[in-house]
Amino acid sequence: MRIDVQFADRVGIAHEILAVLARRNMNVVAVEVDSSDVFIDIPQLTAELLPSLRQDFLGIAGVLNVVVVDVLPGARRRLHLDTLMAVMADPVMAVDAAGRIVAANAAAAAVTHLRESELDGKTLEELFGEAALQAELLAGNFLAPAREVRLHGEPFLLEVTPVAEALDSALGQTIGGVITLHAPRRLGGRLHALQHGGGGFDAIIGDAEPIRALKARAARVAVVDAPLLIVGETGTGKELVAQACHAASQRANAPFLALNCAALPESLAESELFGYMSGAFSGAQRGGKPGLIEMADGGTVFLDEIGEMSLYLQAKLLRFLNDGRFRRIGSDREIKVNVRIISATHRNLRKMVAEGAFREDLYYRLNVLQLEVPALRERPDDILLLARHFIERACAQAQKPICRLSAQACAALVANNWPGNVRQLQNVVFRAITMTDKRLLEETDLDLAEGAVRPVAHVERGAAAQAADDWENSVSQFERTLLEKLYPQYPSSRKLAVRLKTSHSMIANKLRKYGIPKGSGG
Repeated sequence: MRIDVQFADRVGIAHEILAVLARRNMNVVAVEVDSSDVFIDIPQLTAELLPSLRQDFLGIAGVLNVVVVDVLPGARRRLHLDTLMAVMADPVMAVDAAGRIVAANAAAAAVTHLRESELDGKTLEELFGEAALQAELLAGNFLAPAREVRLHGEPFLLEVTPVAEALDSALGQTIGGVITLHAPRRLGGRLHALQHGGGGFDAIIGDAEPIRALKARAARVAVVDAPLLIVGETGTGKELVAQACHAASQRANAPFLALNCAALPESLAESELFGYMSGAFSGAQRGGKPGLIEMADGGTVFLDEIGEMSLYLQAKLLRFLNDGRFRRIGSDREIKVNVRIISATHRNLRKMVAEGAFREDLYYRLNVLQLEVPALRERPDDILLLARHFIERACAQAQKPICRLSAQACAALVANNWPGNVRQLQNVVFRAITMTDKRLLEETDLDLAEGAVRPVAHVERGAAAQAADDWENSVSQFERTLLEKLYPQYPSSRKLAVRLKTSHSMIANKLRKYGIPKGSGG
């Protein structure tokens, strides 16, 4: 049985408490003394003996109470620490001031191919085979930047944290440090968690026929483990589609890491994608650095604006796609990983191949599967749905009440050509929310935010203005008015679709819905 003898602190009281047990010839296996408690582990103590022992303790001046405890505090702390170390996925090792390992978790034993008991007492030099590493950590009192190390040929990012208690504050010595090792794939998983919310196809907002068709096709290609090329104009949401495909694939639990090929010069893009070794170039991080392909092992790498990639990098990417192998910059060692490549572009790659600006062999390796993301003007039914979503987000960020769009503002949004697609619509809404405090956004507020929104003065507004309080009625009234006005000039669904720069099927459905021309339908 384990007990806690609680007392008012005074000199010698702990000795008197233990003397009671000595007089009773009770064996004590553990004692922990706190400022106002003595915790004692007494195997011989039973529930029958406890009352008389409690009376003996209470007879000592200053003893306040005796209570039974399940475990001593020190043992509880050790159990929690052991469990904490065991469940940590990253290898962790505690070392003393001489650089010898005094504790390690199961993950550390796994990557070193040693049992935890065999790690005990090993030096960092023996473990990593780098005398300079141990010397640097000891000289810097375990204060050192992260660096790459290798265990059995596998790379790890090593981070060290000094133990806070100092042996000699004047000399600045510490009693050791804690070493944590991060595998590239684990780093990739953390980057993925920080950068992406993990949305699937539900994150793609829209109910128009083109977007429904895209989602259906994307759901089919997502589960096929082959390169995927996503094409579409700038601002259509190609990366969102790529994330959804990753989330629906068998790689969903592995990292999704992205590189914009147009955002970096060739040398930086190469190091970001393939990584580099220590000293590979001026300014290279000491110890080297894994690239996105290495960190995404088991997952997906998304190459945005692949059409901007240099011919040199195209050749290196093609080599990787052939057999899954690559070399870091400055290394002669090949690394093999299992990564799916999803690429995207707004450019005409077939035309670039004909002009010699893009490798034909790479084009066919990337274009095994293809998705085309429709432009916003091809899905006008989604414009107000997206606008409402962006209004809610913008108002939340600006800490404002939710705003509404007037009928004229709705008409202006639907009538606009949107060369910048969804991204442009988002910018228009965010700027409008920022520039006005009104609860009802008018067409002029959208013009103030971004002059690209086209006025719709030519559309009759009377009925739409009267229905401004009803979102669906406002949209329907605008559509009916617009189609009734333009149909006499373009008297077929195909001509009208060309005039409005949208799909023939969508216009045909709308004409049928509103009975245009008169008497032709419901």
